Order: sequence, then C-alpha cells, then structure tokens
Amino acid sequence: MNVVPLHTKIDKTIQINAGVIVLENSTGFPRNETNLYLVGLDGKIIWKAEKPDPGTFFTRVKLNDDGLTFSAYTLNSHACELELKSGKLISFTTFR
Repeated sequence: MNVVPLHTKIDKTIQINAGVIVLENSTGFPRNETNLYLVGLDGKIIWKAEKPDPGTFFTRVKLNDDGLTFSAYTLNSHACELELKSGKLISFTTFR
C-alpha cells in the first residue's frame, strides 16, 4: 500500500490487517499534532495516536506480541503502550 505522508517524510510503516501504521519524521511536523497514525486500506486516517505530552513526538514504534497493543517511544523520554484498534494511550512511563 502506497501511503502519502501528512506533513514530513515517513520514517517507518507497519502493515496490519486494518491498514498501515505510519510514523512520520518529527522534524518540521506541526507541534499540536501527532506524528503516529493509522491509515486504513481506503487511504483514510482511522486514528491518530494519543500523546502522553502535547509537546512531544513519537520516535519509535513496534507491535506487541499480544496483537492488541503496540509500544512507542517519544522525544521526551516516554515509553508508551497504546491500543492497536484506537491509538489511545493505555499507559506510559518516563525514563532517563
């Protein structure tokens, strides 16, 4: 599936049954938006990942073995767990 980025360049994509999880580069990305989102098979955005801090961006993303969640990390040192079906934040921790 060919995905067109919203604002910057795509750093990573992960194909899942519902579509493609997209992680865009944070450089130049609008601060009030999230750079991690799911694009459906029809090319429309299904969800945008909830951020633990409005001023941060995601830097890495990976699927979890349970098939229901995924993990992501932010520039502000957050390790996050999110719902795969909605992009909602389940939990996060700050690390140094």
